[in-house]
Amino acid sequence: MTATHTGHVRSTKQSRPVAEGLTVFAAIMLMIAGILAVCRGIMAIAEDEVFVSTRNYVFEFDLTGWGWVHLALGAVAVLVSLGLFQASLWARVAGVAIAGLIIIANFLSLPYYPVWSIVMIAFSAFIIWALCVVKRDGSRDQVR
Repeated sequence: MTATHTGHVRSTKQSRPVAEGLTVFAAIMLMIAGILAVCRGIMAIAEDEVFVSTRNYVFEFDLTGWGWVHLALGAVAVLVSLGLFQASLWARVAGVAIAGLIIIANFLSLPYYPVWSIVMIAFSAFIIWALCVVKRDGSRDQVR
């Protein structure tokens, strides 16, 4: 007697790409970093008294200007993170670029909110790592 299996074989190509593993991690982390950057930008634009001002810092800029920079970077980071949930290549490249810009912006705004800037630099470094170690071919094991 022979048993007939009528199971379905999953193909490697699906109609909608599904992000997996580290890409989902990076997408969630980038969305959180973007939302926090938007909140930080709004705080810097609305209330200058929230942040500490340090004298004689080499990269001293207007706090309201930094608020707009963080607000814009945060908004773009949230949009790019939505693209990462679809595992698209453009979103991975843009995610690395935005996370790099977030690192630079937080480094330059260290005197205004030092501990949070260091936390966001580490956060963004994890995002870049997660986006750079994803397999290039995107292959999956087939169920047989």
